[in-house]
Amino acid sequence: MTAQNLLVELFVEELPPKALKKLGDAFAGVLADQLKAQGLAPADAAVTAFASPRRLAAHVTGVLPRAADKAVSQKLMPVSVGLDANGQPTPALLKRLVALGADASAVAGLKRAPDGKAEALFYDSVAPGAELAAGLQKALDEAIAKLPIPKVMSYQLETDCELPGWSSVNFVRPAHGLVALHGGSVVPVKALGLTAGHTTQGHRFEAAVSPVVLKDADSYAATLAKDGAVIASFAERRAEIVRQLAAAAAKVGGGCKPIEDDALLDEVTALVERPNVLVCEFEPQFLGVPQECLILTMKANQKYFPLLDAQGRLTNRFLVVSNITPDDASAVIGGNERVVRPRLADAKFFFDQDRKKTLASRVEGLGKVVYHNKLGTQGERTERVRAIARAIAQQLGGDVLAKSADTAAQLAKTDLLTDMVGEFPELQGIMGGYYARHDGLGEDIAFAIEDHYKPRFAGDELPRNMPGVVVALADKLETLMGLFGIGQRPTGDKDPFALRRHALGVIRIVIEKQIPLSADELVNAAIGGFPQGFSDAGTDVLQFMAERLESYCREQGFSTAEVDAVVGAGRWLGLAALPRMLSAVRAFAALPEAPALAAANKRIGNILKKADGEGAEVVNESLLVEAAEQQLFAAMQATVPAANAQFDAGDYTASLQALAALRAPVDAFFDGVMVNADDAALKANRLGLLKQLHDAMNRVADLSRLAS
Repeated sequence: MTAQNLLVELFVEELPPKALKKLGDAFAGVLADQLKAQGLAPADAAVTAFASPRRLAAHVTGVLPRAADKAVSQKLMPVSVGLDANGQPTPALLKRLVALGADASAVAGLKRAPDGKAEALFYDSVAPGAELAAGLQKALDEAIAKLPIPKVMSYQLETDCELPGWSSVNFVRPAHGLVALHGGSVVPVKALGLTAGHTTQGHRFEAAVSPVVLKDADSYAATLAKDGAVIASFAERRAEIVRQLAAAAAKVGGGCKPIEDDALLDEVTALVERPNVLVCEFEPQFLGVPQECLILTMKANQKYFPLLDAQGRLTNRFLVVSNITPDDASAVIGGNERVVRPRLADAKFFFDQDRKKTLASRVEGLGKVVYHNKLGTQGERTERVRAIARAIAQQLGGDVLAKSADTAAQLAKTDLLTDMVGEFPELQGIMGGYYARHDGLGEDIAFAIEDHYKPRFAGDELPRNMPGVVVALADKLETLMGLFGIGQRPTGDKDPFALRRHALGVIRIVIEKQIPLSADELVNAAIGGFPQGFSDAGTDVLQFMAERLESYCREQGFSTAEVDAVVGAGRWLGLAALPRMLSAVRAFAALPEAPALAAANKRIGNILKKADGEGAEVVNESLLVEAAEQQLFAAMQATVPAANAQFDAGDYTASLQALAALRAPVDAFFDGVMVNADDAALKANRLGLLKQLHDAMNRVADLSRLAS
């Protein structure tokens, strides 16, 4: 059996661009996996996915025309059921053998083997390997069935029966062609009412021939490029667009660069079969509109790439990725310039109209916008955010910060009522900042309004000033407290209100901005913004934040044991100090004394737990009768005060490392002292000594969680 490479292509009408890459990868992946599972392709077969606006294809190397035969051992039934007292086959066994294509002559060859508590009969046979046509049909059906189709459509397909008729087909888009080539031979498979062949279609307008005839599986991409004017590979087409964008920007000069946007680049790659980048421009007068508005309308509505100058400012040039390459591109350029002009004019109109009303004049209108049917209007929500912001600001900066934060919180949501944000919701906050400057409110308030949604996603920047930090915290805490208070906790992978993102935002702001407030203080401030019935949600919010914090710490590179010792043990409430505490635990764990002290700490914890508060509050030195307990007490007197001083100074690493000196006296104590002495006074005193040691060792983290 000679292995050859396989090519399968589905030719369809234009596929949804935002899903194209995922569809292409899924089609190729499932098809190849199914072929490997049937033994038709080797486990290390190279799989290449192709995806263009009108095709999904897969190239798989080393595919066999027929899979190798496979030895199969099938369990039949317990021996006691299959054979009678004389060792003769029972009717049940004979019936089962017939079902497998055997007869009574196979009984002598059956194997006996233990299967759990009883001995069972096994039938060994050889399963013939799958033929490629049948195996590929199964793989193709599975690949189509498992496509992550965002929305299925139904269309009618004319049947081939004697009486003309129509049948309904469900797929992402109407399919018009199927190719299946094993080497240079067509594999007779069918899908979506189509029969496989060796021809496909190229570019709608620029293909050299129609149809495009494919010689063999390996010439697929080259033939499509030469005869069909199509770059079939998504990755190659994307790279070609990137190359052309950079070249076009360099031609414009002035240090210009196209805006970087991977999502836009992927979408445009999915819209063209052979890209051709062209330079266009618009009237400079539109540059008076905030560049975020112009950039968004060009990207979202037209799929253009705006050009930025060397300082990152928008220019009046933009790049278009065309799907045609005419000799004279002026008509294409002119058409795109005409199309974008009304979009930019709309943005300018919205901006001019919005500035006719101040943000302050829009506050009353928030009372008419429903936020949540159980949490009231945006106006009511704004008042809660203001109350939380004032409480946080008072603790961080007194009356001055509280006043700025209150003003920013009051106006933060007013841009939701502007025409610009109504057209482009993505600009909420950003437009509020522009309008605040126009109203003469100053940069502090403008930055706070603009930044209060930050961080909006993983890796996003944080608010730039303290009023912005305060309002961002208040806004996120209000969302968490309010939605937890009405029972809207995320479940599984469902998080419709992005509460995980809000919790992580609070964590990032406090840690990375080193805000000197504990998680308890933040949650209490949030509780203060709600009616009394919401206070019960505070514990749930804290637990939810702890869960997000564990993920955050692991993403920062800390191990599960390190995170568990600090976060899992409840030492995380002072969020700002958390990175230093985790680093201290990591440094301590690297010490040679760490394993023994962690194990001892765990042992002490178990002893104290069983003692249930029997230990003395104050250690009586006169009751320390054993040399080992006297030495431990003396070592603690010499070590613990210094460790506590370093802890209070925030030097957690030094604090933990100072305690490493206790290893030897702790080991000696457990080797030579009976804690549960018959004398009640001695027992209580020793438990008290261990409690003091336990408290001293666990201020930074629960060291017992480092024990293996």
